[in-house]
Amino acid sequence: MMKSLSTKIFIGLFMGFILGSAVQYLLADIAFFSDNLVSFFSGIGTMFVNMIMMLVVPLVFVSIVCGVCELPDLKSFGRLGGKTFGFYIVNTIIAISAALTVALILQPGKGVDMSSSTDVAITATELPNLMTLLINIVPRNPVQAFYDGNMLQIIFMALLFGGVMKSMGSHVQGVVHGFQSVNKIMMKLITVVMTLAPYGVFALMFKLGATLDSEAFGSVLSYIAIILVMLNLWLFVVYPFAVKLFTGLPASVFREKTREQVLFSLSTASSNATIPVTMRTLTEKLGVNKAVAGFGVPLGATMNMGGVSIYITIAIFFVANAFGMPFTAEQIPALIFSIFLLSVGAGGVPGGGMVMIGVLIHQTGLPIEAFAIVAAIDRIIDMFVTSSNVVGDTAVVTIVDKTEEKHQVEG
Repeated sequence: MMKSLSTKIFIGLFMGFILGSAVQYLLADIAFFSDNLVSFFSGIGTMFVNMIMMLVVPLVFVSIVCGVCELPDLKSFGRLGGKTFGFYIVNTIIAISAALTVALILQPGKGVDMSSSTDVAITATELPNLMTLLINIVPRNPVQAFYDGNMLQIIFMALLFGGVMKSMGSHVQGVVHGFQSVNKIMMKLITVVMTLAPYGVFALMFKLGATLDSEAFGSVLSYIAIILVMLNLWLFVVYPFAVKLFTGLPASVFREKTREQVLFSLSTASSNATIPVTMRTLTEKLGVNKAVAGFGVPLGATMNMGGVSIYITIAIFFVANAFGMPFTAEQIPALIFSIFLLSVGAGGVPGGGMVMIGVLIHQTGLPIEAFAIVAAIDRIIDMFVTSSNVVGDTAVVTIVDKTEEKHQVEG
């Protein structure tokens, strides 16, 4: 029986790190291992990262356009759409704020110099102020935006393009179907690239094990621990007690009802793949109205990314600190705004958060080689990120359904 992709990735991760560490501590005096073999696997890892990065622009643009076009008519949903959208936005903002507070207090990666493991010249981090960032969201040249991979401009164009297509209705149905077909192709491409993940992760971890000193390794473990603690806090404490506060449903009952959803999302690491389980959890276990669930779940899989927000925030601070390029107070507002937009654009596919971290590393002027560290351990974190995302969808939709019941009674 073939092992699952998750199992293969875990094997690749640990084997790569163990063998890489063996080269550093046992075979460092043999040039073939310490130079040639490390360079070979470094190249393989770079190729894997490049394969992921080449899909970023088309994936984000097409998925957002399709997401807007597939939304129900907000006029017919009225109050429901506004509530669901508003709760999702608030959830993402709170998650970013909490992660930012933790990152500023704990300073993950601080005191560790990982710049010595890269061959690039590191320059000062350049992040525009918030007003400049807002102004530059509107591109003067759409082609240039795609060429440069300016993700914020691409997200803006996708929202505008999708909104206009949605407003034209049946007149552009053929175009909508075309975008949906391209979206399926992009999802398939992501799937194909992810089948190579065990080998890419092995190569990245081999390079990491062969070049990372013990102090830096401890910092990486600390980084992983901070993210996992925050994600599990959100998953098992924040969301259950938010549901208790707004609906009266005991937190323990909510945790029990979402258990299947958590286990399934841990195995798939995909919000989109978990949509059927999320729908079943809401309608059959929590008694949520099917119309409310039908609107809220697909929207949540697209834009309710509390887990991704936490992940991106902690990761970018870790990279900046570890490579000696910490963010200044003046850069924080623009950074928060970028994280918010990229979190919404992360999509519901495996590795979405990792891809957006790569985009943010590039945007903030950090060395792209830093992405290798993030990518190498992404699969461990991504499972918990997805669980936090989908349980967040369930919590928000459950709360919205309860407020709709109250409105109907009052009406």
